[in-house]
Amino acid sequence: MADAATIAKLEEGFKKLEAATDCKSLLKKYLTKSVFDQLKDKKTDLGATLLDVIQSGVENLDSGVGVYAPDAQAYTLFAPLFDPIIEDYHKGFKQTGKHPNKDFGDVNQFVNVDPDGKFVISTRVRCGRSMEGYPFNPCLTEAQYKEMESKVSSTLSSLEGELKGTYFPLTGMTKEVQQKLIDDHFLFKEGDRFLQAANACRYWPTGRGIYHNDNKTFLVWCNEEDHLRIISMQMGGDLGQVYRRLVSAVNEIEKRVPFSHHDRLGFLTFCPTNLGTTVRASVHIKLPKLAANREKLEEVAGKYSLQVRGTRGEHTEAEGGVYDISNKRRMGLTEYQAVKEMQDGIIELIKIEKEMQ
Repeated sequence: MADAATIAKLEEGFKKLEAATDCKSLLKKYLTKSVFDQLKDKKTDLGATLLDVIQSGVENLDSGVGVYAPDAQAYTLFAPLFDPIIEDYHKGFKQTGKHPNKDFGDVNQFVNVDPDGKFVISTRVRCGRSMEGYPFNPCLTEAQYKEMESKVSSTLSSLEGELKGTYFPLTGMTKEVQQKLIDDHFLFKEGDRFLQAANACRYWPTGRGIYHNDNKTFLVWCNEEDHLRIISMQMGGDLGQVYRRLVSAVNEIEKRVPFSHHDRLGFLTFCPTNLGTTVRASVHIKLPKLAANREKLEEVAGKYSLQVRGTRGEHTEAEGGVYDISNKRRMGLTEYQAVKEMQDGIIELIKIEKEMQ
């Protein structure tokens, strides 16, 4: 059971949410009085409460979602809140639905989406993973951060071939190394205010680090938002090559580090928007004609469940007409299907752009 002080804070937070008339978060939409009363005194085995779940959304009333899972069990214990939010965000993934088993499919079905190199600047596919037996950020101790980093860095140092590279811990990082990683757009900064409010940045920079291969086409973030973010990327539009590299890396890491997986929700992540496949395949792409008519661009992207963002991701502008376009659906379909949706959508967008010349 949650203690009296926690319940008092929860009551206060719930009142704040109720009073916020301009708050449009999914938290506000689904945290009804009856759901709140049902969950407010519950506590996971690792000691997480409803307060850990909702505190970021209560503090940041402009959140889009507003909830995080402090540990794997939270998705089950606080299901009356998480389930409707997950269904709303991952359109089509019903509360009775079950995420399919992992399936990377036939990796040779993916191609270069822009063989002439006229539109796509770079291609990236990433996925998130959580290490089994550890809670998520808000419940991690400093000792656990260190232990996880040591497991991750020793696992990564055993990778060979194209994946062979170097692990750079954030703790004690020299200014030169730091600058170099920033210049390469590899270095992640301490979490934004949404993550800060969710208690995801404690003991920073302990236990955090970055690994990249010698070619700088494969990297792993350790303990940023998720335990692991595994990323494959390169210049140009060769999605096939990027995807094949990611799949071989995930398979290699999984042999050595067991991941948190849920029968119904797929791979578990700190934020419910990344559940399931956890895969986000994206391109940086220039579509000057289509972009002149943003509505048209959004309409075509919508047909393929693609998300159009600014050059530097969410809440940013398109710099020099460069958009970040990615698959939006991560649940209720396989990894192969998620990336295939993105491939088909990008090929279609390029075809329309060419026809507009």
